Amino acid sequence: MTPSVRSSGSLLLIGLLVPWLISASNAAEEQVFDVRRHLSTVTGYSAARNVYDGTFVNSSVPDGCSAVHLNLVARHGARSPTKKRIKELDRLAIRLDSLLKDTKRITGENGLGLQKIPSWLWDWQSPWKGREKGGELIQRGENELYNLGIRIRERYPDLFDEEYHPDTFNIRATQVPRASASAVAFGMGLFSGKGNLGPGSHRAFSVISESRASDIWLRFYESCETYKEYRKSQEPAVDKLKEPILNEITSSLTSRYQLNFTVQDIASLWFLCKQEASLLDITDQACGLFNSNQVSLLEWTDDLEVFVLKGYGEAVNYRMGIPLLRDVVQSMEQAILAKEENRKTYEKAKLRFAHAETVVPFSCLLGLFLEGSEFEQIQREEPLALPPKPPQKRNWMGSNVAPFSGNNMLVLYSCPSAKNNGNSRVETQGNDYFVHVLHNEVPISMPGCGSTSFCPFEVFKEKIVNPHLKHEFESICNTRPESPAPKSGSKPLTFTRKLSMFFRWLFFLEDSRIYGHNHEEL
Repeated sequence: MTPSVRSSGSLLLIGLLVPWLISASNAAEEQVFDVRRHLSTVTGYSAARNVYDGTFVNSSVPDGCSAVHLNLVARHGARSPTKKRIKELDRLAIRLDSLLKDTKRITGENGLGLQKIPSWLWDWQSPWKGREKGGELIQRGENELYNLGIRIRERYPDLFDEEYHPDTFNIRATQVPRASASAVAFGMGLFSGKGNLGPGSHRAFSVISESRASDIWLRFYESCETYKEYRKSQEPAVDKLKEPILNEITSSLTSRYQLNFTVQDIASLWFLCKQEASLLDITDQACGLFNSNQVSLLEWTDDLEVFVLKGYGEAVNYRMGIPLLRDVVQSMEQAILAKEENRKTYEKAKLRFAHAETVVPFSCLLGLFLEGSEFEQIQREEPLALPPKPPQKRNWMGSNVAPFSGNNMLVLYSCPSAKNNGNSRVETQGNDYFVHVLHNEVPISMPGCGSTSFCPFEVFKEKIVNPHLKHEFESICNTRPESPAPKSGSKPLTFTRKLSMFFRWLFFLEDSRIYGHNHEEL
């Protein structure tokens, strides 16, 4: 065979192999892609913990250091769809039935177009059909928090070996049932085997909740008028950001399945995908309508919404969490004081259970999920660029920032003091204190502390905490205008009249909280 013939044959073989290799590579990528890890803030905790790619090298805790206090800020566990969302899925079932009937009427009973339609769509009904209530913690969520409690006790045995007392182990939750139920599930794991109740040797423990109307530590977003105004003003802009992606995917799925989908249909099907995958481990129905690229883009639109409306999009999003940050730091200062005074009994853990609207701002106050230059930007109160669009990598992913049961732990350590003596370090009397920061139980980089997870307490306060504490919650959040002065000649209000007006205002706030939300609390 001549060289030219051999060359032509090789080129032909390569030309045949390359498309096959690309196709095989794409198929393998689709097979490896697990949609359960890409559901933004609907991601389950077990899937979220597997998202961590190990790129951050842990700052190990030095020998001789001991944990003296633990702060936990956690989101509630996996929950069922809310009542509002259950109704949306019921409407989706009616809409899909109408679409399928229209297609059958146009193409005929045996039309070729019907073959493209996934079989599950025929006669589909919502798994939550007929439910009149929703949003409650489900069994999967209970297990997430119960097992988290067990793991934390095993990881920090010196902190949790003491007999339970509510002043020693302070457990708090919002008054929303799924948050308080999460606190109970966590406590059952944390104190399992420590009591004499039932076969599991459980024990009773206290969970404290503030009134919804006045809880500025865990539900600050409900008391911050500035934030509520900002959110209301920005929601249309967020919808505009998401619009091109939804339009593109709507067009693609309409063409692929020969069903006349609307943008609202696609938004509801994406919501269904997230619920099925996260709560029911069903990934071949609603999620099967989208390819991996489309899932990544839809996930990105959700992450944009969390970034703009709850995260680094505007300083008020996280600065309103200052009461929580101050409470965390003060609890550590009290533990240091107790340690220095050699007190055996003091508060060893403060354990809080709330919502994504709590965990996301608190993560931002710590400067998590930022590069060093971005941290300097937020210190200067400069806006950050939006998270980059896939396939570009990004630090800000809702599946990691605030999945179900997502949490931040700040563990205060006491370490033997040391000073330099020539080329060696010599232990001295006294202790130094450090904060170890973990997100979803994994040590996480803090740009404000040299990108380490193990930070000297005083540096933590100076570089990360104090720049925020120069602001006050009241000045950030109180935009309610002052009452106008009474008109000349008007009668002064009696005490009874003032009391009546106060209760009318209070009930108005409560009604607004229940019926007036445009967004869904996570």
